[in-house]
Order: sequence, then structure tokens, then C-alpha cells
Amino acid sequence: MISEATLKKAVFFDRDGTLNVDTGYVHNWANFVWIPGAREAIKLVNEQDYLVFVVTNQSGIGRGYYNVDAVHALHDRMNADLAEIAAQIDGFEYCPHHPEEAEPKYLKACDCRKPAPGMILKLLEEWQIDPAQSLMIGDNDTDVAAAIAAKVQGHLFSGGNLHDFIAPLLQPTA
Repeated sequence: MISEATLKKAVFFDRDGTLNVDTGYVHNWANFVWIPGAREAIKLVNEQDYLVFVVTNQSGIGRGYYNVDAVHALHDRMNADLAEIAAQIDGFEYCPHHPEEAEPKYLKACDCRKPAPGMILKLLEEWQIDPAQSLMIGDNDTDVAAAIAAKVQGHLFSGGNLHDFIAPLLQPTA
């Protein structure tokens, strides 16, 4: 059993609409545009000793619009871009499923598609994260619902500058 003193804290971000402009099924760097203050928000979270994760529904995979390799390539490019300002995302989780509109192997109601908490719960366990010291930032009620189900604080980002939004939410380092 891990003691609470050794558990880490984390910020979970939704991707489309929170970190990048959501133009619909974003899956390549040419269509990727950071939300104002997103890169700086990630850097601030890194500097405050939080782990940073992206948890994103990606039903475009299940619908056949793009493949898993495209998602991995985009996530790698996001981290390469962040490295230019000495920032990083520690891990990415995505759900390719959809309960009604997907190719047969992705057609299912699963525990990872938000509002279900599966992606967050997986990261909490794998990275030994304390949900009470962690938070989720998303642009949709399903993001907040997933956070609540995982016993993580959920915060609804409705636009503007992400750095300015998140700065007052972070616990000061001890």
C-alpha cells in the first residue's frame, strides 16, 4: 500500500476545446492550434510539481476518420512543441470508442469514454496519483462528470486564456 505522503498530484486536461481549438476531429499538426495560454498553463503546472495528462475522447478513430498512429503523431508533436518552452505532457490517454456511431471493433459503451472515469482512473493507479490533490480541466460537462466520478476536482473551462484560468486553481508548492 502506498502512503498518502508518496502519492503524486496531477492535472488532467481534456484536449479538444481545452488545450487546442476544437475544429472537429483534429488529428494532425496542420489543423492544430493551441488555445491562448495553453502552452504556458502546462509549463506552470510542470513548475508547480504536478504531473500533466491529457484524457481525450477520440471517436474519430472509431468512426474511421483517422487512425491511432495519427493520434500518437499529433501527441508527439504537441510534446515536441512544448519542449521548446521547457514544458511537457507526461502522458496521454484517449478513447476511440463510441456507443452508437463507430466501426464494429470500436462500437461499444465503455468505461473510458467520458463522462465515464476510466482514463482518469487508469492514470491515477499507474502513476500513483492522489485524486484529492489533483484536478481536471475540460470544456464540457462530460469532462467534469468524469473527474467527479474519479474523485478529482473538475473545472469547466469556457474559453479565454487557459493559463489565467488555471493559475488560481493550483495548490502552492510546500
